[in-house]
Amino acid sequence: MSAPLVRPRDHRMIAGVCAGLAERFGTSRTTMRVIFLLSCLLPGPQFLLYLALWVLLPAEKSRGGADTSW
Repeated sequence: MSAPLVRPRDHRMIAGVCAGLAERFGTSRTTMRVIFLLSCLLPGPQFLLYLALWVLLPAEKSRGGADTSW
C-alpha cells in the first residue's frame, strides 16, 4: 500500500510538498523537485498548485510525541 499524502517533517526544502509527493508515488525527492522545476517552464498554474498543496496537505505528525514545529 502506498504512503499517505502528507508533508514530511524531514527532508523539506521549502514546504515539503515535493518530498510528500515523492514518498506517495515512490520516486526520489530529487526527481520530483526536478520535475516540478521543469514543469514551471511550461505555461500553467504550477506555482499556484504548489501553494494550494502547501496549504491543503497536512503536515506529518511528529514521531516522538513532542511537537517540533516552529
